[in-house]
Amino acid sequence: MGVRKDLKRAKKRTDLMDRIQVDVVKDAGGVVREARTPPLAPPPTTGSTADLPYTNAAEAPDAVVLRRDQGGTWHPVTAAAFAREVTAVAKGLMAAGLEPGGRVAVMSRTRYEWTVLDFAVWAAGGQTVPVYATSSADQVEWIVRDSGARHVITETPENTRTVRTGTAAHQQQPRIWQLDQDPAPGAPGAIAELTALGEDLPDDEVTKRRAALTPDTIATLCYTSGTTGRPKGCVLTHANLHAEAANTVELLHPIFKEVTDQEASTLLFLPLAHILGRTLQIACLMARIEIGHCPGIKPDELRPALREFRPTFLVGVPYLFEKIHDTGRATAEKIGRGASFERAHRIAVRFGEAHLHKFLGTGKGPGPGLYAAWALYDLLVYRRIRKEIGGRVRYAISGGSPLDRDLSLFFYAAGILVYEGYGLTETTAAATIVPPLRPRPGTVGRPVPGTAVRIADDGEVLIKGGIVFGSYWNNPAATDAVLDDEWFATGDLGALDEDGYLTITGRKKDILVTSGGKNVSPAVLEDRLRSRPPIGQCLVVGDNRPFVGALITLDPEAVAHWLAVRKLPVDTPLAEVIEDPRMREDVQRAVDHANEAVSRAESIRAFVLVEGEFTEDNGMLTPSLKVKRHAVTTAYADEIEALYRK
Repeated sequence: MGVRKDLKRAKKRTDLMDRIQVDVVKDAGGVVREARTPPLAPPPTTGSTADLPYTNAAEAPDAVVLRRDQGGTWHPVTAAAFAREVTAVAKGLMAAGLEPGGRVAVMSRTRYEWTVLDFAVWAAGGQTVPVYATSSADQVEWIVRDSGARHVITETPENTRTVRTGTAAHQQQPRIWQLDQDPAPGAPGAIAELTALGEDLPDDEVTKRRAALTPDTIATLCYTSGTTGRPKGCVLTHANLHAEAANTVELLHPIFKEVTDQEASTLLFLPLAHILGRTLQIACLMARIEIGHCPGIKPDELRPALREFRPTFLVGVPYLFEKIHDTGRATAEKIGRGASFERAHRIAVRFGEAHLHKFLGTGKGPGPGLYAAWALYDLLVYRRIRKEIGGRVRYAISGGSPLDRDLSLFFYAAGILVYEGYGLTETTAAATIVPPLRPRPGTVGRPVPGTAVRIADDGEVLIKGGIVFGSYWNNPAATDAVLDDEWFATGDLGALDEDGYLTITGRKKDILVTSGGKNVSPAVLEDRLRSRPPIGQCLVVGDNRPFVGALITLDPEAVAHWLAVRKLPVDTPLAEVIEDPRMREDVQRAVDHANEAVSRAESIRAFVLVEGEFTEDNGMLTPSLKVKRHAVTTAYADEIEALYRK
């Protein structure tokens, strides 16, 4: 398969193999406490991210930098055309009263116009304040009030109503533009309205605003989607964005460009209100990698877009890769080949493990029998997985939470190498990433170039470098609590190995202590549980309890498939499904898989299946799909008590 040929070819290039060098520091006991990686891109001394569209337009005006979905057809957007549109919208914002340093909130799903607006706000000298499209009126009220945004751009009439409701009591109402046209005939969308508003301003006015920006100018206030308390606004500068995007490009793009025969492209579906989506689009524009946009990660929206756009690499969260894998299993079961898929999965894990050992020089590689089995299932299963995501993807990056190691090996055997990364809003997205030519499934990689990672005495992960934010907006107490001598305390627990690879083991604040005194990190169990159907979301409990238990919801698609395979009525009540012994057996297998990663004292001894889902709408998930532990334990307090009474 292509990805393994890429690796073999690249291995002969020592300049590519040695692009990232890591220095490790050990304590007196020989334990690695710190890993540091020198930068590949020097920090900027002048200019800002706002210059990027204009640099591209000057150097390669006809290069296609984006593709815009218009009625199912992907129309190319050249560097020159993109720069012109950014200028036109920037002039409109200036005409509307946006001052240098002023803040513009954008409440929209991922779409082409979001990218235009981001760069237009910067070109006009402003600061972007992203707002998740699913935010409530209370959340919008807080973000707009705390940030001081005087201008808000929404996507839909519903978003506009949310903003108006949330800011109704504000002394000064923000001015609102809406991207999607109102039903009223002739009503313009935000881009057209802003363009018309700025027609009389000369382009030079935008140039002057851009020229006044420096690397230390604030670029964005990116609010955390924290699982507890009010969101905090992370102050990120243009230098922060450059450190993340430029070093990532220098690390990854030369390898992908040199070892493949494809023009790189990606379909961006992560929320642009999340910092990972924002820095990804900046990195792609730096490298002139074509970008398309998809408004959501739901399978029914994403699958057709992937088949039409046919990207060469993806950036997603474990949920995406779990869904692709589960769809393959479900398809096989529908045609009576469920057992064949399970065997294909086991073969893939064994083959991927053996092949990676050979590539890394730590093993012989797959034997003839394993190669033959892999070749058979490549025809029957793996090629269908590749087709599901467009047929051209050979690389992917996964972040947000750990990806199950077996799932990573499965995709590798299917011809898709998934690199894991780790980071937070406060680190401008990725702080670590698996080096392109030194994959190590099960870890989140080494420090991004220009970054240092340290493990504190209590196991907390600390991060330092150009990617680390400077402060929380209007919140010096919160800033002082996490920043010490430029080291950012992440709140995550982890460990570094001899080669500087980081493994995340849990959240410091989420550690459970059973009544027997056993410390348990729920993240390991929860991540492995979610990687197996029919699990939807889950929450591991056990603080001050005699043993570890779990609240588990069922994935609606998995339930529908489960009913269809067993020829049960599609409208079977969920209350009956969760009591069905066959369903409980399937869930128990997922629990057993999770328990394989921990000791018996840390294992899940009992679980309860609950009706409904953990969602953003009911306040149990953050927009980045993290469970709000307090909200769930409060909502399901009776079920938790019943679990332990049994």
